Amino acid sequence: MLKQYSFEKTAVQTFDDSVSLALKTDNLQVFYGANHAMHDANLEFPKNQITALIGASGSGKSTYLRSLNRMNDGIATVTGKIWYHGVDINEPDVNIYEIRRHIGMVFQRPNPFAKSIRENIVYALKANGIKGKDELASRVEKSLKGAALWDEVKDNLEKSALSLSGGQQQRLCIARSIAMEPDVLLLDEPCSALDSISTVKVEETLLELQKKYSIIIVTHNMQQASRVSSQCAFFHLGHVMEYTPTATMFSNPQIPVTQDYIAGSFG
Repeated sequence: MLKQYSFEKTAVQTFDDSVSLALKTDNLQVFYGANHAMHDANLEFPKNQITALIGASGSGKSTYLRSLNRMNDGIATVTGKIWYHGVDINEPDVNIYEIRRHIGMVFQRPNPFAKSIRENIVYALKANGIKGKDELASRVEKSLKGAALWDEVKDNLEKSALSLSGGQQQRLCIARSIAMEPDVLLLDEPCSALDSISTVKVEETLLELQKKYSIIIVTHNMQQASRVSSQCAFFHLGHVMEYTPTATMFSNPQIPVTQDYIAGSFG
């Protein structure tokens, strides 16, 4: 039986003014009808770092992640503030399509379009008014290189994206997202459907991408969180219980529920 833990005791870090933030949430709450799925989430995400969100299934980490670029609109009620460049992007008059251009999302399972590799990259670019042949070609090459896929597909850009391996498809989805040149990249368990070799490739890609992007990743894999992230937030039953540097989270968790989760007592 799962132990009962107090939600009163938490250990959530904040950053001083010397740290530039990519995103920040104040008292973020999410409701699916009468179900209160996320309670008062107050988190700050430093620029050009990878932050991992960990916790058992149903802990609220994916619900929280999807709120950051308004993917819960029409599905859930989200209250509180989501600060991006000094603007609360949870306000109803904010253009959500513009938000998603700056805050990209890669989902759990690879979801390439049933189009060519090239068209997967340029489709959204064209829809956003980028029409020049040279600019499109440059964005294709740049994004595929950024996702560590260029050398594998550069001679077959007209090949169907569906013919790629699962790991290649996921890196194509990353390339598709960064082609829009976002500031922030959200990833919801991007390696859960991949084998170990493909997982290593994606992790190497993320470590390189953090030089240019701020990355927030949901993962069930604590080893992955330890390998790739600088900061780590632990979620439990819709509450952010602990948020510390990753090294601290795994070597010296501050509160009992985090200690038990890290030790494998549940999850």
